[in-house]
Amino acid sequence: MKIAVISCIHGNYEALDAVLLDIDQQKAEKIFCVGDLVGYGPHPNAVISQIRSLDIPTCVGCWDEDIVEGLNACDCSYPSLLAEKRGLQAHEWTNQEVHPENREFLANLPYSLQWKNLAFVHGSPHSNHEYLLPEIDAFTALERVLSTGADTLFCGHTHVPYVRTLNTGNIQATVDSQTISQEISFTSPVKRIINVGSVGEPRHGRPNATYVIYDDETQAVSLREVTYNYQKTCAAIIEKGLPKIFAWRLSQGLEFAEKADDPTHVCTR
Repeated sequence: MKIAVISCIHGNYEALDAVLLDIDQQKAEKIFCVGDLVGYGPHPNAVISQIRSLDIPTCVGCWDEDIVEGLNACDCSYPSLLAEKRGLQAHEWTNQEVHPENREFLANLPYSLQWKNLAFVHGSPHSNHEYLLPEIDAFTALERVLSTGADTLFCGHTHVPYVRTLNTGNIQATVDSQTISQEISFTSPVKRIINVGSVGEPRHGRPNATYVIYDDETQAVSLREVTYNYQKTCAAIIEKGLPKIFAWRLSQGLEFAEKADDPTHVCTR
């Protein structure tokens, strides 16, 4: 059975519409979304309404949490005052724009989803602000997958798609305390992390929307890249009064300013 996994739509309805059409052409039978329906983009209500109308299983993203709970990211997400100022502007605009019924929908999204031997989260099983970058050390990557009890972990948040296979390996750890000292050893089967990229704000160097098609029988993964009329979204960003830099980076598929230096950092605010 083919499934599609999408993430980080960020109020970009044009991109979502194009991706849904591509999913239909790929004949995927089920769609999962790993959050961040809002933020940065000009059409948060249209995106949420489409996800609701299609009854797509969705877990909450960090931007969705922010709209419900208020900003909860610490300065780890904003390495410069300018980036933090832009993020605050986008939060305030989106917070005023989102309709009450859509806010309630965001408030009821689960933190994670599980289907068969697959797990779905926005950032990581530990925090929606944690970046599971492809270069994080193997022990941390494996621990994140094992903590879900699944064989494959789907995530988003970095806006850059990748597939990382964690091969079978023997893991040893020593536990020392005042009362016990114990060597623990176990063998981990093959696990995978699949980052599905971003539908609405890609950061892989091109403006195209990205998502993933996964076959749960063959375990085949297809990283999909979809062209769409991103210029229309750029124009709407400016028209709505959002920071113009959001339109520029969408047109370039770039963003360096809001990536935490430490991929294992867990926001505590």
